[in-house]
Amino acid sequence: MNASPRHLASGASPLADIRVESSDTPFAPGSLLRGSFAVAESESSQVRSAELSVVWYTAGKGEEDFGVQYFERFSTEGPDAVDLSRRREFRTLLPDFPLSYDGAIVKVCWCARLRLFLKRGRQHVIEAGFRLGEVSPAKALEQESASDN
Repeated sequence: MNASPRHLASGASPLADIRVESSDTPFAPGSLLRGSFAVAESESSQVRSAELSVVWYTAGKGEEDFGVQYFERFSTEGPDAVDLSRRREFRTLLPDFPLSYDGAIVKVCWCARLRLFLKRGRQHVIEAGFRLGEVSPAKALEQESASDN
């Protein structure tokens, strides 16, 4: 039996990549989100630690809102050191809200985010976006008025 290929949302850079499985359709509220990340083997010696999170945020006019659904920190130093070049999987149950939304004034966005803390004090962030729920995008008022005529 052949498994169908999984669609992935991914964010990649020369330093690392992060993936979200089955991202070709919106996730239902309460469903399981699965993904993975890895730091490039050639760059892993430059990374002190990493933070993996699943977050939502608003973008657009007004103040930004932000929420964290999942968070895990990894260190390459000390007694709990891990090899970040080895692909690491994560999973979390998604909440019922807020749902993804593409409004004319504000958007609600979801992503899996990998933040790398480098040895020279710099940070590098990579995101893989996905959608939670199936809210229709907002229509522009001009389009709606034109269709009423």
